[in-house]
Amino acid sequence: MSGRALAAVAAVTLVATAGAGSVTGCSQTRGGAEGFVSGAGTVQIVPAGDRKAAPQISGTSLDDEPVALSDFAGQVVVLNVWGSWCGPCRSEAPELKAAAAELAGDGVQFIGINVKDHGQQDRARAFERRYEIAYPSIYDPDSSTLLGLEPRAVSIPSTIVVDGDGRVAALVSGEVTRSTLVGIVEDVRGGAA
Repeated sequence: MSGRALAAVAAVTLVATAGAGSVTGCSQTRGGAEGFVSGAGTVQIVPAGDRKAAPQISGTSLDDEPVALSDFAGQVVVLNVWGSWCGPCRSEAPELKAAAAELAGDGVQFIGINVKDHGQQDRARAFERRYEIAYPSIYDPDSSTLLGLEPRAVSIPSTIVVDGDGRVAALVSGEVTRSTLVGIVEDVRGGAA
């Protein structure tokens, strides 16, 4: 692992994420007030020999275009699970935008997965415009695209890094910073992670 990623990972606790079912985390209360329960920015790096194939993640983007993980075979793909109503998602959006811009010339693809915005596609599109998110986001209000991921994304936000062989290489549960994400991607691309 490079010094940059090692320092970033050392700054957080390594966690083996267990659990099943749907994504939990940031949630809206019945009264409409926004609250959240999110991951603490914990990082899990999956050793190359222990990685499992990512499921067939696909769907329709917020712009009504088809998006599939398989469209980017051979590339490192960063999947970010987010919701427009989620405070930590708003906090990390500029970090993700910066990481995507920094890694764009290196053949790294970013895909958002917008969850739990039931009937709120306009609000999700407004989120993308506000934070100038240029990469596509799959609209997935029931989180079904995430079934089969191992390790599982169980908090919102979560960021999953898929290696060039289509296997889940890393998971960040909670907010991620540009420097942590860039370090993880560089290590995954270099084979160190």
